[in-house]
Amino acid sequence: MTKSRAILSYLTRPRWTSDEARGALAAQADSGLSVSAFAAAAGLDPQRLYLWRRRFAAEAGAGPAFVELRGHAGECIEVVLRSGRLLRVPASFEAESLRRLLDVLEPPESC
Repeated sequence: MTKSRAILSYLTRPRWTSDEARGALAAQADSGLSVSAFAAAAGLDPQRLYLWRRRFAAEAGAGPAFVELRGHAGECIEVVLRSGRLLRVPASFEAESLRRLLDVLEPPESC
């Protein structure tokens, strides 16, 4: 895999700036890969990406019940919760069951 100059900048730095972290997260989102798969391909620790994603979510304040939902037919769906925890369910998981599970794991905020 050929790495662009932007990707190389965050691979070689011991500490990331916010801009570098946003760039890495954008590259991961654009890749269509899960965080784990992207991190493995780029030679990164996936926890670093999760950490920055949690930081940015906390800065943005309360958000939706989940930050990201990805999946392809026949594969797992990954749901990244506000807490930064990752939930994986089969792609065949029923939507209503997923809603109930999300309500248990991260109840909606009351008024």
